[in-house]
Amino acid sequence: MPKRALIDHRPWLLASVIAAVAYYFLRDNPIGEIWLIALKGTGVACLAFYAMRRGAVSDGQILAAVMLFSALGDMGIEIDFTLGGGLFFVSHVLAIWMYLRNPRAKPVGSQKALGVALLLGTPFISWVLSQDLAVALYGLALGGMAACAWMSRFPRYRVGIGAVLFVISDFLIFSQMGTFDLGDLPRFLIWPLYFAGQFLIATGVVQTLRGEHPGHEKAPQPE
Repeated sequence: MPKRALIDHRPWLLASVIAAVAYYFLRDNPIGEIWLIALKGTGVACLAFYAMRRGAVSDGQILAAVMLFSALGDMGIEIDFTLGGGLFFVSHVLAIWMYLRNPRAKPVGSQKALGVALLLGTPFISWVLSQDLAVALYGLALGGMAACAWMSRFPRYRVGIGAVLFVISDFLIFSQMGTFDLGDLPRFLIWPLYFAGQFLIATGVVQTLRGEHPGHEKAPQPE
């Protein structure tokens, strides 16, 4: 990678990781609720800026919007669970649109089977864990996002697995709403699984788009 590109763009990924790790270790620190909410949203917001700068073609801008609404959801859920869920719902719809624009040419039977399992199994498990119909409806969008990611032409071992990690993270959230007692497991795993999933999705999509459109990256601003 050219040195100039490294200087101009990789810091968004570095800032994203730093913000996510800082939130994980400071979330119980009495530094102020507003600051913690802002810190929580910063991690994925940096991924949105990364996508905006590195994926200047239309799908890259859709990805930026996906990450932006996810960042808003990260903050919104700390204020009101329904607000955060609504913002994530929008993020999933945008992601579904992006993945449907980029279908895999010749998916094999096992890939199709897993796609169907994600689409149908995610809302069902969401309902079983939460016993909440609204959560199950959200789970339909969540499962649709994961299924479309798995069936898209983007690398499955980055984007597909990233989407599955997102689903597992939400399952852990839903388990806290129902009768399933997983002890401290959700507390320790929800945020790392979620952020790792978003990071894999963002970098996997951007890498693919840049490989196909190397000349479409936004030019750095003059100093």
